[in-house]
Amino acid sequence: MDALFEPLAALVGASVDQIKLIFCLLVAYPLGSLYIRVPASQPNLRHLFSVTVAVLFFFPVLKIYSAFFQLLASILATYFIAKYDKSKKMPWIVFVVVMGHLTVNHVIRAVYGFSYETMEVTGPQMVLTMKLTTFAWNVFDGRRKAEELDKWQLSKRVTKYPTILEFLGYSFYFPGLLVGPYLDYAEYMDVVNETMFNHPDVRPKIKPGRRMPSYRKRAAYTRMLLGLIYLGVFVVFGPKFYFGAGLKPEFRKMSLVKRIIYFQAFGPVERCKYYAIWTLTEGASILTGLGFTGFGPHGEAHWNGAANVKVFTIEFPPNFKVLLDSWNMKTNVWLRECVYKRVTPKGKKPGFASSMITFFTSAFWHGIASGYYLTFLMGGFITAAARQARTLIRPFFAPAEGQNPGLVKHLYDLTTIVLSAMILNYAASPFIILSAKDSIETWKVLGWYGHVIIMGSLLFFYAGGAAFLKGLQKSMGVAPPPRPSAHGKAVNGKAANGVSNGNASGTETPVNEKNFVLPPSVDKIVPPPI
Repeated sequence: MDALFEPLAALVGASVDQIKLIFCLLVAYPLGSLYIRVPASQPNLRHLFSVTVAVLFFFPVLKIYSAFFQLLASILATYFIAKYDKSKKMPWIVFVVVMGHLTVNHVIRAVYGFSYETMEVTGPQMVLTMKLTTFAWNVFDGRRKAEELDKWQLSKRVTKYPTILEFLGYSFYFPGLLVGPYLDYAEYMDVVNETMFNHPDVRPKIKPGRRMPSYRKRAAYTRMLLGLIYLGVFVVFGPKFYFGAGLKPEFRKMSLVKRIIYFQAFGPVERCKYYAIWTLTEGASILTGLGFTGFGPHGEAHWNGAANVKVFTIEFPPNFKVLLDSWNMKTNVWLRECVYKRVTPKGKKPGFASSMITFFTSAFWHGIASGYYLTFLMGGFITAAARQARTLIRPFFAPAEGQNPGLVKHLYDLTTIVLSAMILNYAASPFIILSAKDSIETWKVLGWYGHVIIMGSLLFFYAGGAAFLKGLQKSMGVAPPPRPSAHGKAVNGKAANGVSNGNASGTETPVNEKNFVLPPSVDKIVPPPI
């Protein structure tokens, strides 16, 4: 089939593998419309549908035959380990086996020097790793007493072990096969059986003659259009605006202030490639029925549950935590539920150790490139600094209860937006550059501004600034932001995380976790498509 893709690749200046990937993401749309026409009363046919599409993607289109069999090996290993090992170590055994397999392939990719343009096994294997390790924990939770589980664990646990066909269908769910979105087994079975649409609170709101809520196609094809726009932005502006340009002689000749300002244009363009692939896969997933999150005030259905990124929030973040919570959201869920919460000793609150283990697990999952570890090491310090700033500085600018925010609060918000975006672009650049040597040289060219801001603020807080600000808060009668209780319940009339329930976009995405707050990561799923 390469003859179909080579002319287009030459036309847009991309590799054939990149064009093939985009083709697979787009062809998932008509396939999604076919999938939904398979009766939910025939779930085995839906499982077979996904497996068949996976074979078509890997064999005649992508021609990465060994990748399919390697994924199949991890799938079967997980299936039988989780089924027959009833010990408490089972999820960790699955984690070591699956992550170890992924790491071997990351090493092979590095040894052979595959560029990000090359489509091979590690991209889809990263998605599969999340699915398989989550499944192992879901099975483990299904063997525990219900009172030992939190809300997320209780809703996702597996109490009836799947057949091999069900598990293959879950593992090879075709809209998210290559680049995500990752989904857990309970979500997949809800899609297959259309369970969520038969809920007593949902069924009466579905128009007569329909099997599922309205707005599904509109939501899906809106995502497709947005994904193509993001892709177009990257194709047009990517050759000029990219992090590696910070090492060019003409960039070095600029003044430091101009270099820092100009560098901020690189980040949004670099991120467009991720916005593109994740938005495209989100739309295809919606067509299969994934992502339903309830109804709006006028009865319109919302389809936001398959989203992996909130573009506006990332580019105009109110603070760094919200920024990171809006990036690669499905991976954040995986890291929280399968790493952050699991490495925290029972009865204790997650601390800095849990945070750093989570950050480095994310880096390890991405690969062995040194740039990953520079980004995640920096991410740990950024999280610590951001937490201190929110607790110690933000209360001085927050309006009193019942009052509207004034000019000072708006100026504070604008400052945090600019700082968060600047720190993101600085800290994320090694993730794209990959080489530690080039990354450090880029930071040097930028005058180490990110380190100056983060390390300088931490030095201030821990050298007496925190105590001073706490005393100032007390003397001025300024209330600190609400903190979660021991059981994750509302504190000071607010939710445990200090905000009202709901996501940043104002939709009613259900909240399925307790009081655990993940230190999110700056992640990517696969090598960029273009």
